[in-house]
Amino acid sequence: MSTGPRIAVAVVTMGNRPAEVDALLQSVAKQDLEPARIVIVGNGCRLPEFARRLSLPGEVTVVELDDNLGCPGGRNVALARLREFGDVDVVVDLDDDGLLVDADVLRRVRDLYAADDRLGIVGFRIADEYGETQQRHVPRVGASDPMRGGYVTGFLGGGHALSMRMLEQTGDWPAEFFFAHEETDLAWRAADAGWKILYAPELLLRHPRTSPARHAIYHRVTARNRVWLVRRRLPLALIPVHLGVWTLLTLLRTRSLAGLRAWCGGFWEGLRRPAGERRPMRWRTVWRLTRLGRPPIV
Repeated sequence: MSTGPRIAVAVVTMGNRPAEVDALLQSVAKQDLEPARIVIVGNGCRLPEFARRLSLPGEVTVVELDDNLGCPGGRNVALARLREFGDVDVVVDLDDDGLLVDADVLRRVRDLYAADDRLGIVGFRIADEYGETQQRHVPRVGASDPMRGGYVTGFLGGGHALSMRMLEQTGDWPAEFFFAHEETDLAWRAADAGWKILYAPELLLRHPRTSPARHAIYHRVTARNRVWLVRRRLPLALIPVHLGVWTLLTLLRTRSLAGLRAWCGGFWEGLRRPAGERRPMRWRTVWRLTRLGRPPIV
């Protein structure tokens, strides 16, 4: 019997990647630490029978939702089910088209949490099928070495671990975001509550090289959610600074006129529509994030 924090694995899928989910779950089955539970959420879909036929370690729970709740909403469903069981300390979220290359990932996650009871979030390194990590997948500003681990201010949604005890204090994913910036919202809440966020590049998730702009709603939703994010989490004085910086960056980076129009529409939507509960971070958290290399204006 293993000792230490009990690990669960959660996978949210829309049912359109059966082969990828099959490969991912097989990589979970090959881990040298058996997860206590595996939760698979069909986000607005019926799951293929493979999800029920696979021989998987631990207790497997399949949840099929009538509606697509978005990635954060689907993950909240997995968290709710894990809380009903009450026997999990850490949940590992994995993208449905990811793959655990090494067999010791879950064991390493367990050991990291066992060594530090204030560890809230562990971010994995994402590498494509050629072994390369895109710069946007490194949770630091600038051209940072993807192999340099340490404490950071954010994490990647594709592969990470979350302390269930931390979530009891911070709250779950912002389901209303549906897609984009939900990781930052959760990371800022964790940092403000005094939890640590660790980037651990030795924990590798292989993921096909993609662009976030592949999603039709990308430009609108990312703009809307960024406005919501800062309205919810930043001190008033920093809101216009953050939005000004990102408006300038968007104007410099966006090459599509249609994309820019969609971004502007999402920006105004974020200003007009309710952003949810406002719980701004403390100024000492702003300083902490700044010392870690990413002030919350970039």
